[in-house]
Amino acid sequence: MASARDRILDSFVAIVCDDGERVATLDAVAARAGVSKGGLLYHFGSKAALVDGLCDRLSDLSAADVAKMRSAPDGAARYFVRNCQFVGSELDLALLAAARLQQAGYEEARRTLDETEHAWLEALVDALGDVPTAQAVKLMGDGLYHAAALGSVHAPAAPLSPVDVVDIERLLEVVDRLIANGPAA
Repeated sequence: MASARDRILDSFVAIVCDDGERVATLDAVAARAGVSKGGLLYHFGSKAALVDGLCDRLSDLSAADVAKMRSAPDGAARYFVRNCQFVGSELDLALLAAARLQQAGYEEARRTLDETEHAWLEALVDALGDVPTAQAVKLMGDGLYHAAALGSVHAPAAPLSPVDVVDIERLLEVVDRLIANGPAA
């Protein structure tokens, strides 16, 4: 069973993702986590402390993802694009919650998101040896993630046209061609 601290943080993330930052009051978080308000305050003394806890979690999760990316057998670029699909993982939810907190004006969330994005790009640059190619791969993955997070990348029963469904393997072939062409002269 998750610790009370983890349940509280999970509850905060869920409320921010599902209902928005304003609804994520200390009372609402405590109720969802099944702890008293005093129990919440023992672990997180304020809403700002909850935001800091989320940002720490996001930093840890993204660092682990960058490590996997750097050691991926099929390369960092393929790993990045293949994993840019919103699947509701702990990392996905932390990213979504941080993005919502950034929109609400939380500077720590903005800084943590910037650091996360920079770490992914830096891993791609290190793997590919070329900033524009790394940026192109990053933007491809970001676009795929954005579309998936919004629910527009799916396999509907009757797609309107072939462009409605993303074939990840064919997209990875495009990544391979981009990398094979290398930096522009």
